[in-house]
Amino acid sequence: MKFTVATLVMALATASAKTKKVDMSSPLAADSKAGLKVLSQARRVEENGEVDFTWVAGYSLKFQGCHHMQQWNAEADGEDEPKIQTKRLVRFRLCPSDSCTYADASGCSSGYGDYIIDLNIFLEAYWENKLEMQEWQCEYTRINECGCDDDDGKDDNFNEESCQYACFMDRGMDYCWEGGDPDADDEPEEQEELEVQEYMECAQIDFPEDENRRLEEEEEVQYFIGPYCADSGAEILLGVFNDEFCTNFASEGDAGRSVYYDYMGEALPYSSESLVDMNCIPCKEPGDADMQNNQ
Repeated sequence: MKFTVATLVMALATASAKTKKVDMSSPLAADSKAGLKVLSQARRVEENGEVDFTWVAGYSLKFQGCHHMQQWNAEADGEDEPKIQTKRLVRFRLCPSDSCTYADASGCSSGYGDYIIDLNIFLEAYWENKLEMQEWQCEYTRINECGCDDDDGKDDNFNEESCQYACFMDRGMDYCWEGGDPDADDEPEEQEELEVQEYMECAQIDFPEDENRRLEEEEEVQYFIGPYCADSGAEILLGVFNDEFCTNFASEGDAGRSVYYDYMGEALPYSSESLVDMNCIPCKEPGDADMQNNQ
């Protein structure tokens, strides 16, 4: 996995105050692309109120919590738009990389700094890193662990696709495989999955037409999916809203989950499992996937 210099430079220049799981157990290095992107958009929490944008290479980021803040919506135009909108912020800790630990909720106990950043910016960097790390893990496993190359040592019945499928499934890495079991006779039709990365900030969702529901509603209703802080800030979940600022849930008491289920017939991804865990977030660049790890 490579980080592009162009994106890194763009992130530093703007300094200001899709549904699968992958193992994330290493820290997000402050001198990596995603680390710089997060730090360039964060502001240091100082006791005297001063803002500090400096960062120190060799430090790691640790998610500390999520917070809601109500503010006046200056862009509200009309009675249907909310006059008060919710600003969502993430607090993270900058810990020395050699002491940052996912076993401790605080990440580290000395030599740290606490920062605040817009939730959407944090999630964008987190998921960008997550998907790139996922891609690297799949490639590394395929090359170095699966042993599915169709070489002279395989018999005539060997199937490379079947071998790779079994390899990934045995390791719980179903995110590495697109499609179903290549040996299955009749594969059930796959339902289109929600592209979670498209909803790291509030965005409209076009649900399939539901004639019964449309007749119950006096006028067409627009729905939006976006992240919000849950469990007293310890989790970031996805919810369904009825406004473009993702301020008002589409259904009371369940953060819009019932609306999504009524339309899609399945649970909204990451509506009960946090988008961000409490581990140190990985973003260290690994070595080339085609090189064996001899350490």
